[in-house]
Amino acid sequence: MVSGGMSCVKYMLFAFNLLFAISGIAILTVGAIIHMVYSHYSNFVYTSYQSAPIVLIIVGVVIFIVAFFGCCGAVKENHCMVVTFSVLLLAILILELVAGIMGYVKRNEVEVMLESKLNSTMYSYYTNPEIENTWDIAQHEAECCGMNGPTDWQKITRNDSLPHTCCPNTQDDGSCTLKTPNVYTASCFEKLKAVFNKYGAIIGGVGIGVAISQLVGVIFACCLARSIRREYETV
Repeated sequence: MVSGGMSCVKYMLFAFNLLFAISGIAILTVGAIIHMVYSHYSNFVYTSYQSAPIVLIIVGVVIFIVAFFGCCGAVKENHCMVVTFSVLLLAILILELVAGIMGYVKRNEVEVMLESKLNSTMYSYYTNPEIENTWDIAQHEAECCGMNGPTDWQKITRNDSLPHTCCPNTQDDGSCTLKTPNVYTASCFEKLKAVFNKYGAIIGGVGIGVAISQLVGVIFACCLARSIRREYETV
């Protein structure tokens, strides 16, 4: 039985694990939402760009297992469980730091990535249903038209016609043109760049922020494990 100040550490570690489990839910949710957003624009992003939210999802799931070891180890004062918790928590901390750093690093690639992907996929809009769907989602949700503006589509169609998603509430019957009232004029490049930069910052902030807070848990666990070991040695 640990005594003195270490008893306080034990209960603080238990409380930390409850918060740890809640943070796991938050991380899992953030990762799932961002992964869903990226999947909508799969033809506009590099495959490696989608790895950061997947890392957060994996971390969120594993956190529940780690929280179990932490709670049981703290309550039962089991040295093996507490040490296992410390090692797993440290591993998760490293994964979160990796995801956070990836989130920030990938932000710097957004402009080059979008410029390349948007420009190349426009030419496949009318021949590739998958790319057509991605463009339609982007133009509808971001309320934009073309890479830099609606006139970009003239390079593809060779006339004034536009995809129906460039015009609000317009049927897919060829009636959307450059002369249609209320046609979207915003650049999809700028709109999507803002979206990806925003979610890249969220990934970075969540990953690094939670990792730093978990460092406190590692310290608590190490202190408790050391105290439990001393108790065993004394006995």
